[in-house]
Amino acid sequence: MKQKLYIIFITLVLTGNKKGSNETIMDEGGRRKHLSTFQEKMYKYGNGACLPMEIVNPKTLTDKVTSVISHVVVTTASKLAFISGQVSVDETGALVGSGDYYAQAIQVFTNLKYALEAVRADPLYIAKMNIFVVNHNPELISIIFDAGFYVFGPNWPKTASTYIGVQALADPEWLIEIDAIVIFP
Repeated sequence: MKQKLYIIFITLVLTGNKKGSNETIMDEGGRRKHLSTFQEKMYKYGNGACLPMEIVNPKTLTDKVTSVISHVVVTTASKLAFISGQVSVDETGALVGSGDYYAQAIQVFTNLKYALEAVRADPLYIAKMNIFVVNHNPELISIIFDAGFYVFGPNWPKTASTYIGVQALADPEWLIEIDAIVIFP
């Protein structure tokens, strides 16, 4: 008997404590069924394949961030890839963009793209990203996301994401680190 692997990644960003319609119910087969207040969709690809990932953005959570992230990603994928934190170094190990958040973010997203290519994964296969930023301030959010859009273009992954301000990373010259969890169709 083949078992299905269910993984739920949840990130609540900029939300209040709203209760009520963000619950689930069970259908007759014992499977979870989302109430109609959930906004659901599947990623579709040009070849007609569906990625086994459901994006859920409950109406009870803000839609201010759903243009770049998703609140919940549910998958039945049986193959996953876990990409270690990528930082702003090139293939030789040299730092790229000393002291420059934008230049470092471009290199970090480029390294993430290279890791995806190595496992033959589309950027849209990313289910979860953690973005770590040294000495975070609100102005850095658009700088970092602009770099991501520069690297990925229209394939920007709207994942469950967490943006974390940190005091330092493993090397004092690194300003940004991003790790990811990838699912496969």
